[in-house]
Formats: sequence, structure tokens, C-alpha cells
Amino acid sequence: MYDYLVVGAGLYGAIFAREATNRGYKVLVIDKRNHIGGNIYTEKIEGINFHKYGAHIFHTNNKEVWDYLNQYTVFNRFTNSPVANYKGQLYSLPFNMYTFNKIWGVVTPEEAKAKIEEQKKEIIGPPQNLEEQAISLVGRDLFEKLIKGYTEKQWGRDCKDLPAFIIKRLPVRFTFDNNYFNALYQGIPVGGYTNMVKNILEGIEVRLEENYLDNREKWNSMARMIVYTGPIDAYFDYKLGTLEYRSIRFEHEILDMQNFQGNAAVNYTDKETPWTRIIEHKWFEFGKDENGNDISKTIISREYSSEWKPGDEPYYPVNDEKNSSLFSQYKDLANKEEKVIFGGRLGEYKYYDMDATVESVLKKCKKVL
Repeated sequence: MYDYLVVGAGLYGAIFAREATNRGYKVLVIDKRNHIGGNIYTEKIEGINFHKYGAHIFHTNNKEVWDYLNQYTVFNRFTNSPVANYKGQLYSLPFNMYTFNKIWGVVTPEEAKAKIEEQKKEIIGPPQNLEEQAISLVGRDLFEKLIKGYTEKQWGRDCKDLPAFIIKRLPVRFTFDNNYFNALYQGIPVGGYTNMVKNILEGIEVRLEENYLDNREKWNSMARMIVYTGPIDAYFDYKLGTLEYRSIRFEHEILDMQNFQGNAAVNYTDKETPWTRIIEHKWFEFGKDENGNDISKTIISREYSSEWKPGDEPYYPVNDEKNSSLFSQYKDLANKEEKVIFGGRLGEYKYYDMDATVESVLKKCKKVL
């Protein structure tokens, strides 16, 4: 008999299993996939740590979270500085003085601010949707070139039909700073994320290709408590309805060249280009293998945003009013499950950055273990 059965070997499940084991509990981890790590799984191909489920860049201001993960990995000094490609013209992201100079020819922060002030006058009263929110932050020109097409591809909806809050925290800087995240700590685990999760799970029993929902009676009988990190609506057999997500379809290519785009991430912000961005995985680790040698090939991934349907990989919760209301009903059901802890991005129907996932599970461990 196990004390805890952890369903899901992603970041939340792995850390819960580690903390429970450290406190002397007997733990079994299962995952329906054939690998550990969930969506942060990296696979070594052509000497490159390939992010199979999309780019993951760790960033946090939380020292406790940073110190916790540094027990299990060493982070490199990767800084996220994406580039926007609008019809062949390249712009710096996040919006900063390089961006304003390229778009308007302005040279000083004063000139850039004056341009934005002049353009945002078209929005009268509080912004009612994403388009108005974006224009009130950066003006019409930047909205049209660098936000509109990308956002509409990402969400599959017109910017006028999207809520303003999605873009409230858009980074806008009047300095020449290309670091996308306002985070004190940032980087990629040396050797990839899978290695880090493997270290977290060291000495803990893990069974892969085991689907909890296919045989929950068997699994429930094996443990005193269940930690469930799958979709909350699937746990309840979708009886109140299906929560919506956005999904991503990837096209991966191994190319016989050293350098495809010169950057880890390039966002395609025009509506006509069907993909949202291209990731070139080797640049997360500066194009070098573990011995410091240049890697002769490269791997790119084109990302296409898509509407989620059952069977697809759920990526981004659609936290609009309808879905938030449905989730709160599922949460009421979850609160009545005395033997089950629901956690993580899918269990809590929340868009979690990795540091928030770590913070959430450590908090839960302090409370229940």
C-alpha cells in the first residue's frame, strides 16, 4: 500500500513525490506518456536538447523557488530576447527603444512617449477589449504590426472579441533592454529539463504508459491519497461540460545547417504567415553541445495555434467568463473528494509559468504533508 499515488510525472507531480518521499512517505508516480517531465520534456537529438512540447524558459523572482530547483540542476545564463518578424522586417521584443526607433525613427525616450501619447488618443474611456487595451498601451502602429496578427492567430479570435486583461501586462520599456522577462533569475537547465526532473524523481518508483482514468478503481485501491495533475473535467468524466483550451500543433525539422535564424525564438506577427513563431532549439544552449563544441546541425519548430478538441494536447486554458464559471463548478466537486489533491496547470485550470507551478506545489506540500 502506497501513501501517495501521484498521477502525472510533470513538474508538479515530480516535486510533490520528492517532498512526500523526503518526509518518509511511500510514493508511486504514474504517467500516461512514455516519458517523465510532462510538457517540459526535452529529448537529445543531434546533440541538441529539443523542447518537444514547445519552448520552456525558466524565469522567476522567487528566491525560494530558484534555490529549490538548483538542488537538482544547474541553470545556464540564457536570456530570452525574442525577435518579431513582420513581413520580413525585424523588430526587438519586448517593446523597447530599439523597437520604437525601427518603427518611428525616434531616438529618445521622450520622442517615443510622445508618439504613443498621440496615437492612444483614439481610445476614449476605459479599454473595452484587447485591441483598445493594446492601443492605449503602445499606440496604433505597434498594435497593427506587432500585436494584432500574432494575437489573432494565437487565440483564433478577433482582437475586438478578446478581453482586455490578456494584454494588461505587456512589457513596454523606454530603455534599450531586450530581456523579455523582468525576472531576477533566468535560464535553462544545463543538460535539459528531463535531466532535472529525473534528478527530482531519483529513487522514487515511476511507472510510465499507465493511464489513471482507464482503471481508477485499481489505482485508488493502491494508495491512501491521490495527487491528480490531469485535466479536472476529465477526472469527473466531463459531466458538467468540457473546459476549453488553446492547443499548439508543431512542425519539427532537422536541418543540415549550423544556423537557421540566429535566435531561439522569432515571432511572426503578420496575419498571412500561418505559424505564430519558429523556435531554434540549439540557441537555448548557445549552439554548443555538452563539451562546448559547436553543433553542426540545427532543429527548428514551427508553432501553429489551434482550437483544442478532445484528444489534443491542452496548452492554454481559455480563462474567459464561461470557462471560469464552469471551472468553479468543477472545483466545488473537487473539494468534496477527500482522498484526492488536484494540482498543476490542468488540475487547477490555470495558466501557470513554471515558477508558479513550483511555488504552488511547495505551498501544497507544506499544508498537507
